[in-house]
Amino acid sequence: MLKIVVMVSGGGTNLQAIIDGIKNGTVTNTELIGVISNNKGVKSLDRAAAAGVPGIVISPADYPTRDDFNKAMLDKLEELAPDLVVLAGFLVRIPEEMVKRFSNRIINIHPSLIPSFCGVGCYGLKVHEKALARGVKLTGATVHFVNEGMDEGPIIAQRGVAVEDGDTPEILQRRVMEQAEWVILPQAIDDIANDRIEVKDGHVVRKKGN
Repeated sequence: MLKIVVMVSGGGTNLQAIIDGIKNGTVTNTELIGVISNNKGVKSLDRAAAAGVPGIVISPADYPTRDDFNKAMLDKLEELAPDLVVLAGFLVRIPEEMVKRFSNRIINIHPSLIPSFCGVGCYGLKVHEKALARGVKLTGATVHFVNEGMDEGPIIAQRGVAVEDGDTPEILQRRVMEQAEWVILPQAIDDIANDRIEVKDGHVVRKKGN
């Protein structure tokens, strides 16, 4: 059984997709043991409570320095001891020590087809604003392992989504969520939980027979 902790910052639609996937059996061999939010009073915590999952707030505002905040996050994760950490709209830079401690055990969902529209400053609605400003006809989402870089870890899965005439950033964001994010993130967790993939030479490969 793969024990996972999901880290969030806001509404938690990807968290809900994971909760629903576990409940309906599309995400198998997986147990959600905790939800960590860096913000108080967000809907993600309500979603966790409704699913009977402990919700934990670790906010930078409650610590004198960023190092203290980072240490609190790492201490809590080590206490929970998950097999996998899932960043589902977690808008905080993961400290290098955490990446090392959970090497190839942290995954992230990003709302573009990496390497397009990613890296520093590309998050949330900003990604879709940039995609529309550039005039791309295809965007999408990417699930990847987290390394020391920003959106640079090995790619697990991607799914394309068409950009349509008249799209606003908000409309495009919703379509990318519905058609890509909520599909490939649960699938990636299921693949990891059932030992279908591995990281080899810096790339994710599907194991033979899977």
